Amino acid sequence: MPGRLPAYFGTVLYLDPPAVPWRGRLWSHLISDVSFAELHAFAELLGAGRRGFDRDHYDLPAERFRVAVWLGATVVPSREIVRLLRAGGLRRPKHVSASAAPVSAQRAQLPGQVGAGPMLPAGVRLG
Repeated sequence: MPGRLPAYFGTVLYLDPPAVPWRGRLWSHLISDVSFAELHAFAELLGAGRRGFDRDHYDLPAERFRVAVWLGATVVPSREIVRLLRAGGLRRPKHVSASAAPVSAQRAQLPGQVGAGPMLPAGVRLG
């Protein structure tokens, strides 16, 4: 792919090099340090289905790595992925349920709505 597109709508998303083996493929982790809405929008542009979303990141197969970089994702080491998520308040460890995630990480989802919704007011949780 020649050249590189400017960052998607001025945002910066991050991914680590494909290094995690699973089901005969190598995988990367795609994250946003700003919001899950930004992450979902970029993943949709990339053609990654929602089933690839795992708590706070998308698992991205090696075949989509070059396209993600071409669309503006920044490649960082795997350790930097976790640091960026924590710094952005978006880290959701396995042992923490989605309802216990930081309020900044929660998004409203209305029935029939496609995509991420607006941010919930402080202290308000769905479910």
